[in-house]
Amino acid sequence: MPVQTLTNQFLSTLPSIVPPKGAVSFFDTEIKGFILEHRASGGATYYFRYRDAAQRLRMARIGRLADLTLATARARAHAMRQLLLEGGDPAVERHRFADVPTLADMVHDRYLPYAKLHKRSWATDECVLRLHLLPVFGAYRIHRIQRADVVKLMQAVRQQGYAAGTCNRILVLLKYVLNCAIRWDLMPPGNPCQGVTPFEDEGARERYLSEKELARLFQELEGNTNVQVAQVIRLLLLTGARKREVLDARWSEIDMDRQLLTVPAARSKSKKPRHIPLSDAAMALLRDLPRQDDVPWVFFNPRTGKPPVSIFYAWDTIRNKVGMSDVRLHDLRHSYASFLVNAGRSLYEVQKLLGHHSPKVTMRYAHLSPQAMLEAANVVGHLAAAAQQH
Repeated sequence: MPVQTLTNQFLSTLPSIVPPKGAVSFFDTEIKGFILEHRASGGATYYFRYRDAAQRLRMARIGRLADLTLATARARAHAMRQLLLEGGDPAVERHRFADVPTLADMVHDRYLPYAKLHKRSWATDECVLRLHLLPVFGAYRIHRIQRADVVKLMQAVRQQGYAAGTCNRILVLLKYVLNCAIRWDLMPPGNPCQGVTPFEDEGARERYLSEKELARLFQELEGNTNVQVAQVIRLLLLTGARKREVLDARWSEIDMDRQLLTVPAARSKSKKPRHIPLSDAAMALLRDLPRQDDVPWVFFNPRTGKPPVSIFYAWDTIRNKVGMSDVRLHDLRHSYASFLVNAGRSLYEVQKLLGHHSPKVTMRYAHLSPQAMLEAANVVGHLAAAAQQH
């Protein structure tokens, strides 16, 4: 087997020295074990030859001459040599030397399967990737995406008329996907989204019910002909639960003695069981609900015996009737948190009641009414007035 310093000049001579049959292996003089196998067919492939821990002779394939530059092949051979010296096995850990995938391949082969198991919002991720990110970056090797490319994408999406919040969510998702790639050793550290400034979201939406709006809504729910939807909405207001946590609730998940509704891990946003405290008012509502022996769900369609798929149209009718057409169902959860904070409950308590893993998420619900702010501002004034009287 010939020993040869593998250079670009030598590679250019290969067509003139094709072996008549079989193959010839050229052993590089610079990196021990780095080999170029030249076949009678004219093709050539880079390998790394070594002995494993059991002293068996192994050949780790690096790639075809036609697909790799000599510099890339040599870099991979060097990395394999280093791994071997550190006690690793290039054949066992060959994934470390595979081609860096394109964003499209990484998303379809790794990210979406992962997201389906770990994120309830995976369908939203798939939509954003399909509509905004893959058309631009799908063919890019993930390590080739640069910060300038990300900035250009953000500007293009904004110029298409998308809201600042939408553009920022695209940035957040791309950053998360590439962080996953870094964590999974698919690309080197250094996320190109790091340092990209999100757009100022002046239209960020915060909608909380006032006490008068709450009273008006409850009054409408008391007399609404769609009794079941009215009960669902009341329970959402009384618990701060998410819509599907209430719609998919089963009687077996409710502990009447401890006044708790347990959302199992399979349906919980955090993928952990969540325990929702049920107030006395919520318990009274639940006790009044009709039950059917062969139906496990708290709320169900009388015709199908299954939980309601959607209550949007019924809710849309109710909110328009009471003059609150801009209030979403999820705003009832916002309002629950707002009423708690305005009543003097701590953010820690609100965090536990809403089932937030991080207090940072709860901070968005730390809304204080103008009256509460005025009362806080008056504290020093009252102290000063009291001091002057002495």
